[in-house]
Amino acid sequence: MPETNGNGNTNQSALLYDPLPKRVGVVYSEAKREYFPTEAQFLTEAGAEKDARVIASYLEKMGMETFLFTGDDTLSENLKAKKPDMVFQLVDSVKGNEYLSSCIPGLLELLNIPYTGSDVLGLALCYNKYLVKQLIKAAGIPVPNCQLFLSANDQLDINLRFPLISKLNEIHGAVEINKDSISESEKALRERLKFLVSTYKQPVLVEEFIVGREITALVLEGQNKKVYMAEKKFEKAENKYQIASFDFQWLDNDPDNSWHYEKYTNDTLKELVRKAFEATKMMDYGKFDIRVDDSGRYYFIDANPNPAFGPKELETALGTILETMYKIDFKEVLRRLIINTYKGPIEDYNGTE
Repeated sequence: MPETNGNGNTNQSALLYDPLPKRVGVVYSEAKREYFPTEAQFLTEAGAEKDARVIASYLEKMGMETFLFTGDDTLSENLKAKKPDMVFQLVDSVKGNEYLSSCIPGLLELLNIPYTGSDVLGLALCYNKYLVKQLIKAAGIPVPNCQLFLSANDQLDINLRFPLISKLNEIHGAVEINKDSISESEKALRERLKFLVSTYKQPVLVEEFIVGREITALVLEGQNKKVYMAEKKFEKAENKYQIASFDFQWLDNDPDNSWHYEKYTNDTLKELVRKAFEATKMMDYGKFDIRVDDSGRYYFIDANPNPAFGPKELETALGTILETMYKIDFKEVLRRLIINTYKGPIEDYNGTE
């Protein structure tokens, strides 16, 4: 039974904690090559089922019966059949479209199934990078000057200063982030825009490239909202345009941009990260990429709700940073998210924050 105080009333602080559920689902992306316009984008999702099985194995070791669900048109029927107590929501795309992933939490809401990660609004917002930039800028969080191009022929804002970096507005995972992403002239920029718009059929975010260092910041909710940060230390300091390229992140074959993480601490940046987490309506966990210029000024360059999730063995930023630098094992990450998501009888819970 829950603890009581001297007056016989329930101790409300005890109710902050909830038990582990008995039956847990893991919902992952349905990744088929024909859904994606390029092999590069497909690669960011190709391992979704394998990763989901690894996560399920951790949940099973914690004593929970675990079910795997594909985020496709059978999901509703399968969830109704298995009736999980809660779900780890890991879907990053539906039929190859990242912005459609926000329909998965919508379905879970309709079925009244608790789930981890951001809700419909949080996911929908963050799959429009330009909108996120404007949103966090309005909240007083620094971002690079930027412009959204709907076509390769849109007039260039005269206030933007080269070098400029071009990013797909609705696709994450560093897709098409490489040495060609950074333009030092309008001619090079136009060529890059033409390729991206024609290939991916979506707008392109162009922003001033911040020469300097890069920080990865993670937010993890449990009993408290905590921020964990690490700096990407590039191996070749002479390359002024060092970026965490797609090839290095997914193919391990970009020697000019190789890097590793080192723990980073700054209280001012932590507060900005918490503020950005709230402004973008993220829930449970999120990731932000921040550049630091030579004057020590911070610029938020990317925001990821439900970033790549898994233990260090899956080479996720979340697992690597938390396990290596902060000594937080993946079972503890799972436990914190469960505390934040699942509501059940208090007396079964024995975890710590």
